[in-house]
Amino acid sequence: MDLVELPEIIELNDFGGNFNAFNEAVYEIFRKDFVINKPIYRGKRLALKKHPIVNGKEYTYYHFTHSGDIENERTPDFRRMERIGYPKPIIDHSTSISLKVWRNKRGTKNRILILYEEERYVVVLEDRNDYILPWTAYFIEYKNQLRRFLKEYEAYKNAETAD
Repeated sequence: MDLVELPEIIELNDFGGNFNAFNEAVYEIFRKDFVINKPIYRGKRLALKKHPIVNGKEYTYYHFTHSGDIENERTPDFRRMERIGYPKPIIDHSTSISLKVWRNKRGTKNRILILYEEERYVVVLEDRNDYILPWTAYFIEYKNQLRRFLKEYEAYKNAETAD
């Protein structure tokens, strides 16, 4: 099977429980994957939402590593941080048969979702027509949440074949 190879997760324990060292290591992976060597989604360039810069880190970094609905109150999400190396290979290999890819609308936003079901991991991109914006990515903790994604994907595929 055409599986996307993902790197090992990194854990806080790898840094002796030192959150600052862990956070900096996670950021360096993000920086390498999204600032220095940007992923390509099906031939389209990815831009990065850099502003506001928070603690010297691009805004997108916090969407990939923190959770919460209120922007300035987002908190570190260890599952997201541990898997910071996942989004780039998933985006770069979005045509792999091991991934489910579909589009949806969230309000006025055109989103592209890439689900790696076996890993229970989803990457969310925003299509801005001329470029793609990485929006967020996270581990899917709950089975009902995974079922909702799968249901949405199936509805998308069924609507696509009905056309």
